[in-house]
Amino acid sequence: MTNVAVIYYSSTGSTHRLAEAAAEAAAKEGAEVRLRRVAEFAATGRAGSKEHAAATADIPEASLDDLEWADAILLGSPVHFGLAAPQLMQFINTTSALSIPGKLLNKAVSAFASGSAEHGGQVTTILALHNAICHWGSVIVATGSTDAVLYEKNNGNPYGAGTVAGNRPGFVHEENIGAIAYQTRRTIEVAAALNTSATVSVPVPVPSAG
Repeated sequence: MTNVAVIYYSSTGSTHRLAEAAAEAAAKEGAEVRLRRVAEFAATGRAGSKEHAAATADIPEASLDDLEWADAILLGSPVHFGLAAPQLMQFINTTSALSIPGKLLNKAVSAFASGSAEHGGQVTTILALHNAICHWGSVIVATGSTDAVLYEKNNGNPYGAGTVAGNRPGFVHEENIGAIAYQTRRTIEVAAALNTSATVSVPVPVPSAG
């Protein structure tokens, strides 16, 4: 069984919906799943943020244990000026205790994002998260362009699922739900392959006498 951690920050709910869809897709694949939100550290003042915080208060906060436990990790963030939200980056900034000793090495990690505008920074946010994944020594899992769902109207980038929320709290296009489900399955497949290769023992040749 693959352990999957879906770790995200969401202010008004769109990234949360993508994270929930990822967790549901992982569970359908038979994975053990932890859905974890990153703690808020400042009021955003965005419409719907108070309501969203109250509605998701029962979801456990992310911890370093969740990262160490997971074989596959999906990171989700809203767009903040083309970058990941500072709340998620604050959590990532605490991960040196795992990454430096190699405890995140060769984990399968993928990223997704939501933003208010089309071409508003979803791709750059995902790519910015890829930088952190490289520092972890983890394996970046991109969606690629090899599944029909990725060609549907409201999808279209090969890096990770992204939605255009259009300042509608909690809004996600249905096509994006299909994309994040595909992304989750692909991340699990890569994690399983990495785990298999890690457990395969290669016989060491013994020199013959004489």
